[in-house]
Amino acid sequence: MKRTTGAIAMAGITALLLTACGGDAANDDDPTTPAGETEAETPADDEEATDEGDAADETEEAAEEPATDDAESTEPPVRDQNAELVIWSDDVRAPILTEFADEFGTEFGITVQVQVATDVRQQFKDATNVDQGPDVIVGAHDWLGELVQNGTVAPIQMSQDVQDQFVPEALEATKFDGQIYGVPYATESLGLIRNTALAPEAPSSMEDLIANGTALVESGDADHVMVTPVGQQGDAYHAFPWLSAYGGGIFGTNAEGGWDAQNVIIDSPESIQGGEKIAWLAENGALNVNVGGTEMEALFGEGRTPYMVSGPWAIANVEGAGIEYAIDPIPDFEDGGTTTPFLGVQMFYVSSKAKNPAIAQEFVNQYVPSVDLQLALFEAGDRPPALQAALDQVSAENEDIAAWAAAGEGALPMPNIPAMNAVWGPLGQATSDIVGGADPAERLTAAQEEVVAGIG
Repeated sequence: MKRTTGAIAMAGITALLLTACGGDAANDDDPTTPAGETEAETPADDEEATDEGDAADETEEAAEEPATDDAESTEPPVRDQNAELVIWSDDVRAPILTEFADEFGTEFGITVQVQVATDVRQQFKDATNVDQGPDVIVGAHDWLGELVQNGTVAPIQMSQDVQDQFVPEALEATKFDGQIYGVPYATESLGLIRNTALAPEAPSSMEDLIANGTALVESGDADHVMVTPVGQQGDAYHAFPWLSAYGGGIFGTNAEGGWDAQNVIIDSPESIQGGEKIAWLAENGALNVNVGGTEMEALFGEGRTPYMVSGPWAIANVEGAGIEYAIDPIPDFEDGGTTTPFLGVQMFYVSSKAKNPAIAQEFVNQYVPSVDLQLALFEAGDRPPALQAALDQVSAENEDIAAWAAAGEGALPMPNIPAMNAVWGPLGQATSDIVGGADPAERLTAAQEEVVAGIG
């Protein structure tokens, strides 16, 4: 375990503990000022549900088996009032965190407790509102806007040298209004999963992919050029790489570089150009409203298509089907369009009502950015670590992780602002309609109006 603490840090924490024992110092810090609205449930997003359904969220948890009997109960954890540091996590990560938390407690002579929460985000908000919440939680970065708005999380006091240890895109996802609110440990994004028996080489462009896939369909070796979830209601998360390929997307940015909910760009010329590419992909058999997530995995698992755009959560089923595969970045377009997927990040938050804020900050700043902890969490989630040194070590031994990291280079952190709640439905439906033959400009303009009205 990395050590950056010593006698000075020990003395400081001891003093804080003595102060806490004598009064209500733990509550003296002002809670974070609310900012934002409420954030969206997305595909690779929530720790409770990562990949759509919450697009990016649900996938991770669906593939993992419960580790403890605690997960059987939906009751929220009850904080041990004798513990100086309490951490809430899901049942998969809790056993791993317990080992490191115990080590932290031994080092500083304090009691640390790791508890399993079945709905970390909601149970954290409820418990914190009555001053019974944990000091640290583990969750998805797109919870951030809502948690800041509710005043339940505190900024992370992270030094520049610690910031420099993380993959830049992962660290960027922890920010809200320019401030860091989390310490990241894992990332995920979409990529192109390729059946190497049908497509031995990675396509050089989307046009090359269409040509290869079409040739396989025409020869009878495949039934579909490519698969990715569309469905009758659409899937904005999976459509985003093409929608944003020419500089468009969902929101513009503010002066701090964060997403600006008052600057919706769904109907911008750049987004409409991306919508036209979605229509082109549909016309060439790469997108289909009759293909949702279930159909996608079945078609790829049966060897009926050479290409599937999905994320790490899909690999278990691919391996289970016995498909030999490779993972590539989603190809760009030959006319300069750069496909840009969303990036999902998992991270540690510190409560604005932590019993001992300095202890909580010490844990997330000194233990979470350690290679040992990041590697241990990687083993549980099989996602690229957010710490560059851990990512380099895993990538050297694991081709899939190296490939997912490459696929995620340049990915945009999924918007962590509450206004995303107004986006997923209207934009998803618009992309489905475009795949079904609707005019891209008309549908994206209508989606823009609906999203703006929803944000208010």
